[in-house]
Amino acid sequence: MPKSKLSPVFVPEAEQPYKIPHNWRWVKLGGINRYCPHTVDPANQPDAYFELYSVPSMETNYPEIIPGSEIGSSKQSVQKNDVLLCKINPHINRVWKVSKRTDYELLASSEWVVIRNNRIDPDFMVYCLKSPYFREFMLSHVSGIGGSLMRAQPKHITSYPIPLPPLAEQQRIVERIESLFTKLDATREKAQAVVDGFELRKAAILHRAFTGELTAQWREHNGISLDSWEKTTLSKVVGGFRYGTSEKSAYSYPGMPVLRIPNIGDDGIDFSDMKFLNSLEVESTNQVNENDILIIRSNGSRDLVGKCALVPALSKPFAYASFLIKIVPSDRINPRFLLLYLNSANARAQMFFKAKSSAGIHNINSKELGAISISLPGLREQAKITEIAEDMLSKESQTVSAAQEVIDNIDAMKRAILGRAFRGELGTNDPSEAGADFAVTVR
Repeated sequence: MPKSKLSPVFVPEAEQPYKIPHNWRWVKLGGINRYCPHTVDPANQPDAYFELYSVPSMETNYPEIIPGSEIGSSKQSVQKNDVLLCKINPHINRVWKVSKRTDYELLASSEWVVIRNNRIDPDFMVYCLKSPYFREFMLSHVSGIGGSLMRAQPKHITSYPIPLPPLAEQQRIVERIESLFTKLDATREKAQAVVDGFELRKAAILHRAFTGELTAQWREHNGISLDSWEKTTLSKVVGGFRYGTSEKSAYSYPGMPVLRIPNIGDDGIDFSDMKFLNSLEVESTNQVNENDILIIRSNGSRDLVGKCALVPALSKPFAYASFLIKIVPSDRINPRFLLLYLNSANARAQMFFKAKSSAGIHNINSKELGAISISLPGLREQAKITEIAEDMLSKESQTVSAAQEVIDNIDAMKRAILGRAFRGELGTNDPSEAGADFAVTVR
């Protein structure tokens, strides 16, 4: 077919994002899309099952197998090897190929743009739509205020450019990408296992700390018996539990800064998001001091109840809010030792057992905190346990950081591979092969 007749499909040279091999073509996505929209209302077939490609099911890479009676709205009819491009929140790189896992009718959510062309390798199209250059186009025309309310606009998506090589080259590109990705994924999986296993390793370290295992040699060297540990409760080894101020706070108020739930970080007090009270003067009982421990007493998330942080040295007064309880360690207990114990599986299990739930809010009060049992060594051994445990946890954190850096680097390498792939820079192109006009036809 003469190229002049195909010109509405091809991207003018001035609008082409970058140079590609001479036997490739820049084409508009809408120009090569052969999908003819067809809507199905599953409610008309309540007893029939469907293979539904919803946006949430992409997380598992497996469609929903669901009866028509449970599908609440009309869907798009799709077929195997259709490529689905998600319109919702284009910051998330969601592209999916219809795989046909069952013999049921295939449907897709209306939140997908469906792309079909049986003369283009569907895996090539998936990788292309995931590539950095195309994601930039996806973010160039959006509507909505952000997050799940942000959407790419289909009327613009049809005009986005696609670098289209001959079919044989498409297949070689897919093979090359998948070969490189397989090697990277193997490394990523190992690094992810290190990251995912951190909490278990942390729990094991703290278990050893509070059963005396970490300091067994230290006790032997110092002639101290494990029997010297006192079985007691928190209420007997701290100076008190105090609730914070219920005074309203705001970013614009002129008074004392107030520590709230968002300020209880994973690695201590986080001062990056501060609100203020209207009052310049606050009762001392509603202020914090160095080595106090702040613990979350009430939250909709069960896992956040009991999360705590040690107050560092402060250069100015800080109040704390009523959803927190201040624990004031006594001279019988090392504050850092107490913080470690409150993060242990033993203490957390006791908190969850004692915590109450009402209207979806989980709570623990000062009396319940005070009843938490603890085996307390002497101050010298507390300091030694703290030293050893903190050192081990610090090394674990460094290991996790290194593993996360590997993961981030692999993700960056994948983006770079996709960038090179769709520039024809993977060393797979055969310049003698005919161009990609085969996939472009007039409807």
